[in-house]
Amino acid sequence: MPTIRDLAELGQSVWLDYIKRSFIDSGELTALIGEGLGGITANPTILEKAIAESSDYDRDIARLAREGKTDMEIYEALARDDIGRAADLLRPVWDRIHGGDGYVSLEVSPDLAHDTWGTVEAARHLFAMLSRPNVLIKVPATKEGYPAIEQLIAEGINVNITLMFSLSQYEAVAEAYLSGLETRLEAGQEISLVTSVASFFVSRVDTVVDKELAKIRNVELQGKIAIANAKRVYARFREIFRGPRWEKLAACGAHLQRPLWASTGTKNPEYPDTLYVDELIGPDTVNTIPPATLKAFKDHGRARETLADGIEEANRQLARLEEAGVELEAIAGRLLDDGIALFAKSFDELMAGIAAKRG
Repeated sequence: MPTIRDLAELGQSVWLDYIKRSFIDSGELTALIGEGLGGITANPTILEKAIAESSDYDRDIARLAREGKTDMEIYEALARDDIGRAADLLRPVWDRIHGGDGYVSLEVSPDLAHDTWGTVEAARHLFAMLSRPNVLIKVPATKEGYPAIEQLIAEGINVNITLMFSLSQYEAVAEAYLSGLETRLEAGQEISLVTSVASFFVSRVDTVVDKELAKIRNVELQGKIAIANAKRVYARFREIFRGPRWEKLAACGAHLQRPLWASTGTKNPEYPDTLYVDELIGPDTVNTIPPATLKAFKDHGRARETLADGIEEANRQLARLEEAGVELEAIAGRLLDDGIALFAKSFDELMAGIAAKRG
């Protein structure tokens, strides 16, 4: 059976797309770190399920309410505790590989997705609140998010760029990271302690594209486009992070902005439950995996390098998709909007859940 360490030997770090207080208290997180887990990601939906839909936090909510804290202050106190504890457990990983792994991510409010300076201020606040070098602040890949990413990197704030679905988004995100590092370097500041990952969403692409293909009765490409899309991004990553521009930054200690495969739980029951893990394994990448998918991979997944295989075929599949009249760029735009709306809804429900418990 494959292990997390098998993927690490192939150059891919496994992060868990999950956090909950009982998961930390029980020692399950510590055990997974012992198996080679390299990080954790959280988003408003994960936090809403953890805080509002469980009793894990009720005592703290009651205590903070008695202290007169607002709903937002209660949320931040709870997030600070969970994210901080997880980061502390992962800190030895961060120390051992000099900031190459061992990160925990927390997202700015989805309501700020189209507010550049609101995002910058919120990210500064969260990064200072957590006060740990192995924390990443999640910022969505909107056109307003790109300058925010550049500014935050220039200030030395680690960023996990989220809700990426297209090659054009990826290229803009990579440019923001490189430009931010260059600005920081030109100001005479250290760049070896700031990092970023580019979270590229996978299964959601197939969910929407398959529906469009079904309308035109094209079964040939169903279940293939999300992986082809990710492989094309990986090939572009390899092109961008090489050559004189990158070598100058790398010589000063810059970290690669690794592609991170997100939304890797299989949504279509007709597809293998480890599809978006097995087919996206390669050096200098991260796969952030939901607990059920990680369990399935450890039971019957395949640990072998697959990302660099079939790039030409992936490009042909994407070309045939375009010829069929399915516009992937337009779908990516819809998925970005839908993702922001989903996270905003989860965040509102999280605040409502805290308010109800507070009452």
